Amino acid sequence: MSPSATIADLRSSVLLRLAPFVLIIFFGYLTVGMPLAAIPLQVHDVLGFGNLTVGIAVGIQSLATLLTRQLAGTLCDRRGAKFGAVLGAGGSILAGAIYLTASLGTPGSYWSLAVLSVARLTSGVAEALVMTGSLAWAIGVVGAQNTGKVMVWVGIGMYAAIAFGSPIGVQLMTRQGAPGGFAAVAAGTIVCSMLATGIAAFMPPVVPHGGERLLFMSVVGRVAPFGAGLALATVAFSAIGTFAALDFQSQGWTGAGFALTGFGAAYIFTRLVFGGWPDRFGGVRVAAWSLLVECAGQVMLYLAAVPVMAFAGAILTGIGFSLVFPSFGIEAVRRVPPASRGAALGAYVAFFDIGFGLAGPITGVVAGALGYPSVFAAGALGTLIAMLAARHATRSAAATTTLA
Repeated sequence: MSPSATIADLRSSVLLRLAPFVLIIFFGYLTVGMPLAAIPLQVHDVLGFGNLTVGIAVGIQSLATLLTRQLAGTLCDRRGAKFGAVLGAGGSILAGAIYLTASLGTPGSYWSLAVLSVARLTSGVAEALVMTGSLAWAIGVVGAQNTGKVMVWVGIGMYAAIAFGSPIGVQLMTRQGAPGGFAAVAAGTIVCSMLATGIAAFMPPVVPHGGERLLFMSVVGRVAPFGAGLALATVAFSAIGTFAALDFQSQGWTGAGFALTGFGAAYIFTRLVFGGWPDRFGGVRVAAWSLLVECAGQVMLYLAAVPVMAFAGAILTGIGFSLVFPSFGIEAVRRVPPASRGAALGAYVAFFDIGFGLAGPITGVVAGALGYPSVFAAGALGTLIAMLAARHATRSAAATTTLA
């Protein structure tokens, strides 16, 4: 057998072993995507609350996820990644059952909102456990040398689930009554959670690593430079998702949907075709080139005088942003001992939560003060600072190794 054939077989073996984890994430995040689109309709149109309440109802899940990343990572390190993933998937079943209770609405709108809020908090904790557990578990199965592939494929499962889940949630909400409505969304959440739990329950566990286990704040310190790079790169992602349509409208252009589609298609294509590059060429190198491409895309959007230039900028942004998460993730995981891998993954993903949560308000202020195109200048600036953060982290790590 030729060396190239052997390498291809090894890659196929890795992807086959990753497939169950992608399915766990896909079904697990369908329970995020379906309610994400349905809750604004339920809170505003059915329960009769205002936009502020809608925003709170949507956002508290992300807050719960962020605040429990540490718990999820520590639990996976101590009890095993399978335990964390199964517990999270089971928690999603509970969240679905609470959603179903909230859909009854018998005592009144405020009671339904309170129960729905409990479901959102429960779902947030479950999301942290499923993601952190699945990442740590998959890395344990295929080896730390394939960390980049794990993050690439788990990310594909997550984004695919949200992309599929949101339209399903909206469609179910348009069918009020017995066959649809928020009760149907809740039922769908329960079914998807049970599928994720079933897949996880029948897979063999990976024994937790023994040896040195760092304090969580020490883990955060080692992960922070790469997490900060991820958070800064997320500004460009938020700028595209939040303001591309408004920018097109202000310029008098049509086809904003094509810009968003181009970004998403480029993002997925890059992960599918070049997903092995972070493991092969090194996280810092791939992150640097990815950020450079992302920055170029944002500059094109900022300077765009015609729609074609804006479309090209959106596509370049998608290509660049696609591999930032796995590239920085590889470097973050390498900075901690295996016994603290779960904590490192939890801390690293938390930086994405922080970046995405802050990017919206920041770009909103920029857009209000300087106009819609300026948000893409902010995105470009974020990618440049992210490159400097990665460079500084790599030099610091090299200096530490030399002194040791």
